[in-house]
Amino acid sequence: MAAWSPAAAAPLLRGTRGLPLLHCAQRMFASQTEGELKVTQILKEKFPRATAIKVTDISGGCGAMYEIHIESEEFKEKRTVQQHQMVNQALKEEIKGMHGLRIFTSVPKH
Repeated sequence: MAAWSPAAAAPLLRGTRGLPLLHCAQRMFASQTEGELKVTQILKEKFPRATAIKVTDISGGCGAMYEIHIESEEFKEKRTVQQHQMVNQALKEEIKGMHGLRIFTSVPKH
């Protein structure tokens, strides 16, 4: 069995995006991550009639998993699965680098 070394352990000490796990822990002190801001901006562009968009990195700031809450008139008269497909389509490039995604959609109540 090979001896332990920091170089050998380095891949184990990294998050899913290659960032050190310490970076993930630092998320507790930031208001919004770069990934949250990017996903929010894309959703604002793709759903201009959205009345509420909230994106939360639930992976601790690593960008591996997000929870998205979006309320938009564009979802009116669409089944939940269709609404989620719309969000997935809007984020298709970003999803390639994610481990998971939780989507919650709704239509504004008038």
